[in-house]
Amino acid sequence: MRSRLSVFGLAGILAFAAFASPSQAAAGKTAFPDPAVDIPASADTGKQTAVLAGGCFWGIEGLFERVKGVKDAVSGYAGGEKSTAHYEMVGEGNTGHAESVKVTFDPKQVTYGQLLKIYFSVGHDPTELNRQGPDSGTQYRSAIFYMNEDQKKVAEAYIRQLDEAHIFPKKIVTQVVPLKGFYEAEAYHQNFLVNNPTYPYIVYNDLPKIEALKKQYPQMCKR
Repeated sequence: MRSRLSVFGLAGILAFAAFASPSQAAAGKTAFPDPAVDIPASADTGKQTAVLAGGCFWGIEGLFERVKGVKDAVSGYAGGEKSTAHYEMVGEGNTGHAESVKVTFDPKQVTYGQLLKIYFSVGHDPTELNRQGPDSGTQYRSAIFYMNEDQKKVAEAYIRQLDEAHIFPKKIVTQVVPLKGFYEAEAYHQNFLVNNPTYPYIVYNDLPKIEALKKQYPQMCKR
């Protein structure tokens, strides 16, 4: 296994250069639609949680940390057992886990559907099966781990909406599955983008997502 922490180099750079995200291309050419089905903004002062997987968790965490209304974003693992929720084991691709991010948000400031709009439009390529950019394996799959039936309804409806509108050149392959457990990743993975802004993998794979967020959704960015 070639760890992102130890090896990126020229091969990784070339892989990224050859990878054009349909998400960013679609969002750049066509106005990315709001979800037709969403959970209404809540008057409740309580926080809510979304768990999303879209390739390496460094970029997804760093992206949502910058979204207005998001209180916390934590990298971790979902889809497998607690006993195998360890980076080196997950990296083998046979634990059932996906690198995931738990997003805690204030529903008065940002809705679940709005988070999914960012996730699909600038967060990752939802048409890639078991890979994202230079990373391949089931641990990098696109998946939405829903917390309740409302989240399931919104996620499934939005995928249908995007597919029917042909926003992407290929069908979306994102899994919509119940969350059975989220296990926080090792400490060195947390805030990796913030702590390592010049790391080659971050520069070539993840910082463009931040720039796309700022450009396309300035009203949704934290100030």
